[in-house]
Amino acid sequence: MRGALLGLSVSLALCCCVLGWDGGVEGQDTTGVQTQVRQAGPVVHGREWEEEREDVMMDDPGVEEIKPKKKKSIEEVEAARAKKAAEKEAKAKKQKANKAPKAPKPTKKPKATKAPKKLKATKAPKATKAPKATKAPKATKAPKVTKPKATKGSKTTAWKEEGVKPVTRIPSLEEDEEKLLIELGWDRLAAKQLEEEAEKARKEKEEKVKWLRKKWEEEEEERLRKIPVHAEPKKCPPLGLESHRVDDDQLLASSQSHHGFSAQRGRLNMQSSGNEEGVYGGAWCAEPEEKNHWFEVDARREVEFTGVIVQGRNSDTAEDFVSTFYVSFSNDSRDWTVLHDGYAEWLFYGNVDRDSPVMVQFDWPTVARYIRVLPQSWNGSLCLRVEVMACQLTSSFRSENEVNPTDNLDFRHHNYKDMRQMMKVINEECPNITRIYNIGKSSAGLKMYAMEISDNPGEHQTGEPEFRYTAGLHGNEALGRELLLLLMQFMCKEYNENNPRVRRLVEGVRIHLVPSLNPDAYELAYEMGSEMGNWGLGHWTEEGYDIFQNFPDLNSVLWGAEDRGWVPRIVPNHHIPLPENFLNGSVALETKAIINWMERTPFVLGANLQGGEKVVAYPFDMQRPPKATGTLGSRRELRPGVNHEMNEETWARMQRQNGDALRETSDDTMFRWLAMSYAHSHLTMTETQRGSCHTDDISGGQGIINRASWKPVVGSMNDFSYLHTNCFELSVFLGCDKFPHESELPLEWENNREALLSFIEQVHRGIKGIVRDMEGKPLANATISVDGVKHDVKTAAAGDYWRLLNPGEYRVTARVDGHTLQTRLCIVGYDSGATPCSFTLAKSNWDRIKQIMVLHGKRPIRLVTKAPPRVGSDISGGSVGSVDATKTGATGGMGGTSANSHNAERLRRLRLMRLRKMHQQRLRYNFSTTTPVATTTTTAAPTTTAELETESTTSWYDSWFPVESSYTEPTPAEVFTEIQESEPTQDYTFEYKFEDY
Repeated sequence: MRGALLGLSVSLALCCCVLGWDGGVEGQDTTGVQTQVRQAGPVVHGREWEEEREDVMMDDPGVEEIKPKKKKSIEEVEAARAKKAAEKEAKAKKQKANKAPKAPKPTKKPKATKAPKKLKATKAPKATKAPKATKAPKATKAPKVTKPKATKGSKTTAWKEEGVKPVTRIPSLEEDEEKLLIELGWDRLAAKQLEEEAEKARKEKEEKVKWLRKKWEEEEEERLRKIPVHAEPKKCPPLGLESHRVDDDQLLASSQSHHGFSAQRGRLNMQSSGNEEGVYGGAWCAEPEEKNHWFEVDARREVEFTGVIVQGRNSDTAEDFVSTFYVSFSNDSRDWTVLHDGYAEWLFYGNVDRDSPVMVQFDWPTVARYIRVLPQSWNGSLCLRVEVMACQLTSSFRSENEVNPTDNLDFRHHNYKDMRQMMKVINEECPNITRIYNIGKSSAGLKMYAMEISDNPGEHQTGEPEFRYTAGLHGNEALGRELLLLLMQFMCKEYNENNPRVRRLVEGVRIHLVPSLNPDAYELAYEMGSEMGNWGLGHWTEEGYDIFQNFPDLNSVLWGAEDRGWVPRIVPNHHIPLPENFLNGSVALETKAIINWMERTPFVLGANLQGGEKVVAYPFDMQRPPKATGTLGSRRELRPGVNHEMNEETWARMQRQNGDALRETSDDTMFRWLAMSYAHSHLTMTETQRGSCHTDDISGGQGIINRASWKPVVGSMNDFSYLHTNCFELSVFLGCDKFPHESELPLEWENNREALLSFIEQVHRGIKGIVRDMEGKPLANATISVDGVKHDVKTAAAGDYWRLLNPGEYRVTARVDGHTLQTRLCIVGYDSGATPCSFTLAKSNWDRIKQIMVLHGKRPIRLVTKAPPRVGSDISGGSVGSVDATKTGATGGMGGTSANSHNAERLRRLRLMRLRKMHQQRLRYNFSTTTPVATTTTTAAPTTTAELETESTTSWYDSWFPVESSYTEPTPAEVFTEIQESEPTQDYTFEYKFEDY
């Protein structure tokens, strides 16, 4: 085969010499073949490579048509395009060469002969084999494959234009040269080059693919970064359904079961009125026949909704709550979009009981104006209470949730550890005006810390009143706790900045602030969080006591004594002692600590901060029950001519008509003023459009109410403070939300700051003074009485006192054992500051009078001088005295002998014993009998000497309290026995309903 190829090459060389190298005459360069081969593109093996090679060589006028080829790769298509471009360029060169008239210059022929010299270098040995090349003309069949149609620019066309007759075509030199190059191995170089180009193209493709993949990953990361995916859902404050910042007209519902369960009742922790069929139900309840149920909240502008809190119905009998629901949003309240989780509409799971709140949070915030809860399944009736969590968007106007406080304070919730640390920091900043102490420990051992703010902390100053604020009686009512911590910070900061108002308060009042009286319960509520605690969680102590209602019932003691006429001779109207064994009974440790704190500190005014309502409540907190019916003695005549033997219904009706008198204290007008001083200084407490939290506006727009006429309780802290100490105490209910969100603290501080300061200033309203003796020594425990007010106060250990009174003129009396009483006219003006009204009492022989009274059966006596003796009387024989009728009784007059005097003394003692016995019997039968006193008149006999004898009279203190002439004051032991035997509780049967407020 190799020999045949060599022979062929030799024959070709000879032909070229004979013909004068037609290619050179025609202007063709042999290098063009090599160029075409190199530009052929990537190597294609097998049949595909042969077809591609034939396409390159068939660019000839005789080419008829190219058949459709097999689908090629991108690299092959690009190589084919490059090859075609090279072919077109070669064709253009050929056409230019054919059309040029000076193409066949003889000078160029020798240059064309250099090509065969190079071919001779192949050392073809035998020229005798040249005849075998005669087979080459068979290649002329190739033109038959082509058609003359594609002869544009070809040699035959040029020949026709020049009029030259075409010569019979012999095998193309290009074809022969290509075959020769293939046989010589030049195709390997081309193939290798093509492989390198293909490898390069492959690498470029791979790099491009990597670049595209990297770019796609970067774009995907950027896209995912832009999507608001949160590891934890965004936390937002409540919109304000529970706190009533959301008005009633912002709540809508698809239907309602009846008027008591409207959409306005669907607020979180809404409490019912107790009447299941009343107008104040404990939730929103839908009409059972309705098919499409929804509860809608209008935020009044676009906000970011992040979640909802759902709760069942507040009821004592029904278990109504929603189990599953959808949530949808809208901006126009017409087109609604149900929240989607990426696969389907997001079905949320709700409650499993009626009281526990359940929060559902969205994975990402949804911006809208309206939100709807769409219940899908429920237990019992469809009833629902809701709170919506939403963040306010940035806007040009301020919403109710956005407050910029002017005070730089720590607005956050503090647990026990944080509270203690905060108080320590305040004490370090203002050591000259603050002091931290504890009033006792809770049942779990936590200390009940108090902060004293005064210009002389730790010591009571004479003439400086004591004031107290307490909070946290119920652990889940956290707003009062935070307000007192904020008040501590505020007063310390403003005092250091020389605020004149704060300096007057610090220098003129000894202020005590106790932020947490029930620290155990607060820790439980704090752990659950602001919105997740229900109405009762953390309300009671760890032992189960409600501290506010855990004090002794002194109201019943006072009212029972008043009905029997024992006030104030047997039972005082103030400082009523604790019932026997009370502290050994069912009393919380926190209550005992508070009582001890009250007794050792002479408080004048105070308030306890609570939650769950927005109103100020003043005593009495307990209703005075109507008197028992049945006998004449058990009813008091209300009007002359009224038939006392009335039936039960008539008596009850009359009690209802005079109901206000049964609940008022003797200082009712003063209590009303104190309550109004706080309520009207509060920014929102008197807003009538908000109304009450759970029922009608109980205060009538005034923001104050008598607790007994609203929700009466027995044994309250307010009543105990009024009846056992000098302190006037009120309950301030700060808002509907017991545990507001941390973001709402700045707003609540702005609402309450002025009210907190204004209420402290009321401690200077009324009169004040010091009670001393003639030597200037202070008299402790002196009683201060005001005419027209049946409630007294006592002086402190330093002899000073404060009596809260409204402007007016008052007759004030000071009395103390061993001293004469003194009465003064004191005028209270409208100017700020209490009116000075001091007393100086002289000593009296009251102790000696008491001794004499004991000797004479506690009967008031007086010493009298007998008449002078008559003339002629026998002085030496003894005096003939005149014996008083009260001493002799029915025995008549006797002589002046010693025997008569002895008999008279015996008769007197016998009579006193009879009187005492009759008095005890009368007390046992509730004064149902009378005691006749037998008296006789005797004529005084003349005597010669003056004798001192006792005469029955009315004591000086009986003028205070009218008593019967035959009444003898019993001993303390008899009083206790009489109280035990009289059993006043039998006349007062108390039935009360306890409410958690």
